[in-house]
Amino acid sequence: MSDVVAELAVDTSCEGDAKPAAQSPEKSAKQFSVYEATSEELIERSMAPIKKEFLCPPPSRAGKQNEAADVKAPQSGLVLEKKSKRQLKRERREKSAINLCPQIARTEDVNSCQYKEKCRFNHDIEAFKAQKPDDIEGQCPFVASGMKCAYGLSCRFFGTHKDIAGNSAGEENSEINFFNKDTQRLLWKNKMTFIKADAKLKSLGLLGHAKKSNAAEENNAEKTQNGANDAQSTDVAVDSAVSSEPLSEMIEDVEIPGPLETAEVRPMKKAKSEDKETSKPGDVNGGVKVEEETEKNGHSTSKSEVEDEDSIKIVETDASLKLHLREKKKLIDFRDKLYLAPLTTVGNLPFRRLCKVLGADVTCGEMAMCTNLLQGQASEWALLRRHSSEDMFGVQICGSFPDTVSRAVELIDRECTVDFIDINMGCPIDMVVNKSAGSALLNKPTRMKNIVEVSSSIVETPITIKVRTAFFEGKNRIDSLISDIGNWGATAVTIHGRSRQQRYSKSADWDYIYRCTKNASSNLQVIGNGDVYSYLDWNKHKSDCPELSSCMIARGALIKPWIFTEIKEQRHWDITSGERLNILKDFVRFGLQHWGSDTKGVETTRHFLLEWLSYTFRYIPVGLLDVIPQQINWRPPSYFGRDDLETLMMSESAGDWVRISELLLGKVPEGFTFAPKHKSNAYDRAENG
Repeated sequence: MSDVVAELAVDTSCEGDAKPAAQSPEKSAKQFSVYEATSEELIERSMAPIKKEFLCPPPSRAGKQNEAADVKAPQSGLVLEKKSKRQLKRERREKSAINLCPQIARTEDVNSCQYKEKCRFNHDIEAFKAQKPDDIEGQCPFVASGMKCAYGLSCRFFGTHKDIAGNSAGEENSEINFFNKDTQRLLWKNKMTFIKADAKLKSLGLLGHAKKSNAAEENNAEKTQNGANDAQSTDVAVDSAVSSEPLSEMIEDVEIPGPLETAEVRPMKKAKSEDKETSKPGDVNGGVKVEEETEKNGHSTSKSEVEDEDSIKIVETDASLKLHLREKKKLIDFRDKLYLAPLTTVGNLPFRRLCKVLGADVTCGEMAMCTNLLQGQASEWALLRRHSSEDMFGVQICGSFPDTVSRAVELIDRECTVDFIDINMGCPIDMVVNKSAGSALLNKPTRMKNIVEVSSSIVETPITIKVRTAFFEGKNRIDSLISDIGNWGATAVTIHGRSRQQRYSKSADWDYIYRCTKNASSNLQVIGNGDVYSYLDWNKHKSDCPELSSCMIARGALIKPWIFTEIKEQRHWDITSGERLNILKDFVRFGLQHWGSDTKGVETTRHFLLEWLSYTFRYIPVGLLDVIPQQINWRPPSYFGRDDLETLMMSESAGDWVRISELLLGKVPEGFTFAPKHKSNAYDRAENG
């Protein structure tokens, strides 16, 4: 292994004209020199104070010209034009020799497939073996865990299956929250009932034409806020928006009054777009009749039924809805627990398993869009998958309207096993904000209240929310809402100390988080978020504000997931390159067990490994720093590591990330391309809510 690493690391060393591991920032007009500057001067410029012996020597004039030529030259083989979804689907359906029938791959019997010649996969075992890529070095991840590999002949570690020949029992899958096919069909046909959610929405006047008046009031409140001349008037407008609610919204858990309005109820058309999230007046549960509760739903018998002119049955929810919100909630305690943030793309199940091994206490799945869940999209439901090692696990959802979010909450509570449900009201991504979700809800406090109140009142699972300080920079508003959020029914709130407009361009405002925490009600747990990158950061926030329940760790865990170990052991871990490689091996093993050990699973694991490596290269080993700990916004000058593997791991080149993946998953396929999704090498553009 060491010989291979040494060979691959040649391009990243600092000798001669080779490209350094990390590019130095542009020099200022004063010709600032990192070789002569003190540590204090470097830190003032947000540069990492690397020990002088690890700095690359100044390049010669010829070296600079070669380096400039390298920068101008395109990175061949990394970014190519993507194929359309239709083209990819067509290629998958082609009966090529490499696409062996999964049933035949498991049994090695050509007669085992029930579809016979109608099967869209190949049944020629010999042709498949002739085109199958060589096995990858190492042991099958399922065999290593004492299980029988379900991928059989198609497994890229097939040669190691002989170790458990004759063992057909295997081990049960350690993942739960699989998407039920019957539930998916009901969602596809718009026949799923949401009895609790619709009853609560009806009691608050958020169904039918009552929604128009609520929307008009939100618009009036928004106009008032936009007309404010300064931050103080903006905060007053927020307070008035929260208090100026229709009478129906001030009454909590009222009885359902007789029949529905006479508004026409029409069947809801299937959404044209997966991500389209709309709500039309007059729609009741998508136009589907609320039927009697089935045994499958597992709800108790309803108290009474009333019928309107169209014979639509409305089932009044059980008496538990009449209890005070906090009296019927399950208890969950975030205090002093290490909380791994829900992370887009990289916060997948294998990465969460890895963080659990390294010391994380609380994990949360990637953000799922409510509209996609309610449309029965399997890819979105896969984000709710849970591993048995995640003993304190929640899911995060995002939606625009109370009806969409509350129905998704009821469905998740019915179909999945989770410890809490987090509603994202802080996601800064344009695609989410343009749908009036995520950070856009910060401009609509009345809608925030309705979403939390309805969702928390229909399930016993604790409801938490995640917010930013504000939508616009300089117009913070969470401090004016924090005292009411607990009364809405939320168990906890996570405050990211930045505005949506700010994104990640400045440091998180922890003083503002402390102020909000001290103003929160005693029944609301407050969790801080932003720039936690060492155990000293964790200790400081907890000591500066004892009322703070915990700190959520996001980018710090992406760059160095062993931060959880550092906090628990109260030390700066000068981790070696070999130890980091072992962590990558664990991720690959978890990934192959989750996505599969066949060719498709291997390449899916490789893709998510590369996405993660686009963050980890920013880690600077403790032994290379003059001042510790490293700050999350430090940019390093050109430097090299203590060995070839460490130098390779700190490279910002996507080509070097691919080389690291080849150490663990074998050679990439011909024509392989990769471009990081979140462009995290810009240091200030991370797309996590």
